[in-house]
Amino acid sequence: MAQPSQHHEHAHDADAFVAAVASACELRGLRLTPLRLRVLELIAAEAKPVKAYDLLDRLKGEHGSAAPPTVYRALDFLLENRFIHKLESINAFVGCHHPNEAHQVPFLICDVCASAFELCDERVSRLLGEQARERGFRPRVQTLEVHGVCAACRDVTKSD
Repeated sequence: MAQPSQHHEHAHDADAFVAAVASACELRGLRLTPLRLRVLELIAAEAKPVKAYDLLDRLKGEHGSAAPPTVYRALDFLLENRFIHKLESINAFVGCHHPNEAHQVPFLICDVCASAFELCDERVSRLLGEQARERGFRPRVQTLEVHGVCAACRDVTKSD
């Protein structure tokens, strides 16, 4: 018998996301410094993936002394603790919908509007891991990003 799909949808709620990360930091004994928090807030405020240098530009507007190493250290902290995801193919960052869970999920990335959709369905990751292990390969990290055109952009091009 087939298992039911384990995916679910997420609404974009930046405040709730930042609060969840702050709570997770407190529970795990992690230090969410003011800079780490601000980088997290900037990522959370975006409906689309954001690049490190865009974050740096915004921080410089607020704090003229912001430098690339400080932004990258904040991003490293957020990545290491699974609060954000890095989209390797576009070198950009998005908030993680499940900051308290270790998971590897695929992303759908629109090549028109640059939106990214986290597929919260572990079946794909599980299948890739199983296939790798069957071949004697020990997976360490998975990054699966599918590029294409989202429904909204596809609908816009149809109406033109």
